[in-house]
Amino acid sequence: MDEAGGTGAAPKASRPHMAGYGVPESLEGSLPWEWARERISKSHNYWLTTVRPDGAPHTMVVWGIWLDGAYYFSTSATSRKGRNLQQNPNCVVCTENAEEAVIAEGVARKLDDDKIPQQAFTDYKAKYAWELDPKMGPVFEVRPRVVFAMPEKQFPKGVTRWKFE
Repeated sequence: MDEAGGTGAAPKASRPHMAGYGVPESLEGSLPWEWARERISKSHNYWLTTVRPDGAPHTMVVWGIWLDGAYYFSTSATSRKGRNLQQNPNCVVCTENAEEAVIAEGVARKLDDDKIPQQAFTDYKAKYAWELDPKMGPVFEVRPRVVFAMPEKQFPKGVTRWKFE
């Protein structure tokens, strides 16, 4: 397993564009990927933002797990977020703790039942005492394109962006 928590290349750290906020240009003080991975793994509730057909955002709390460099969750196919993802798979997943925010931008992919990692079922049950059941609604995988860390106590030096190839 690589540093990203998956089987692909480790994400590349950089700084987000935040003119006027004092975010350094150098990586001195930036956070290691493990900092973000730990928080995205341990968060209990996540904020999922999807895009409505008219372009308006829709944000809802969901449960999910981080496994092998991706976020897995399920929702009813007829829910607003489920219908939004059918039309536009671009989404944002955020951890629950805004003081140590981790924001992942990616694309949700609906998984066929046989493509859901078996470990996802085990991890979901252990975390929530609830079954990850594709019969209740599709299971989605979100592989991030970019992840941001916005740690309040380390701001602005700790602000870090990771890009995935």
